[in-house]
Amino acid sequence: MVEEEAGGGPAKPGGNRLSQKQEPLGHVKKSKPQVSDGFTVKAMMKNTVVRGPPVAGAFKERPRKPTAFRRFYERGDFPIALDHDTKGNRIAWKVEIEKLDYHYYLPLFFDGLCEMTFPCEFFARQGIHDMLEHGGNKILPVIPQLIIPIKNALSLRNRQVLCITLKVLQHLVLSADMVGEALVPYYRQLLPIFNIFKNMNVNSGDGIDYSQQKRENIGDLIQETLEIFERHGGESAYINIKYMIPTYQSCILN
Repeated sequence: MVEEEAGGGPAKPGGNRLSQKQEPLGHVKKSKPQVSDGFTVKAMMKNTVVRGPPVAGAFKERPRKPTAFRRFYERGDFPIALDHDTKGNRIAWKVEIEKLDYHYYLPLFFDGLCEMTFPCEFFARQGIHDMLEHGGNKILPVIPQLIIPIKNALSLRNRQVLCITLKVLQHLVLSADMVGEALVPYYRQLLPIFNIFKNMNVNSGDGIDYSQQKRENIGDLIQETLEIFERHGGESAYINIKYMIPTYQSCILN
């Protein structure tokens, strides 16, 4: 009599023993990975775009804030007016510049270095040059009050404001005796921006670089300013400049 399995079908040879295809107990069957071609590691590397590091933004222009100079100008607190002549615009001072209170007016005009719209930007910058030309001994005591306005103007990182501020700094150092030495303790506030833009020179190739004629090349202006700082800053000027700007080479020692 043919034995039947529990399922009702005829029993296979060997009875209820392990089938020929059945693995013994304790054996782990290895399965092959089922990975499609489109999702292999190699295919993913081909289709992957590696994103670079974020931009540091060292040269990015910073937003401007309202200045005290604009507020005072709109209230009519400055003894100035706009005068037109054949040479262009100039400031008509309502009082003699030598009689101005430099501790009050000069820091306000330096605060206007951040202005970029007419007439505030014209009055601020031309007013600074006029006061530096006629200031004499009144300029040196005001130096500590000028550092924050100068630092604010440099920190904007605006190309136009940088050029104007560098020219003002050159005029400031040459305006009176001992001014260059008085600026040395404040190099840590002023020179970091110099170090960032020091190598920003215009490469015009075979063309003509008109920015050099207009003195609007930031790299050249920074180099000129540093050399003036060194020449008029006394014995400790170079070592302090070198500490803040390691790539600077002395114009006196070399």
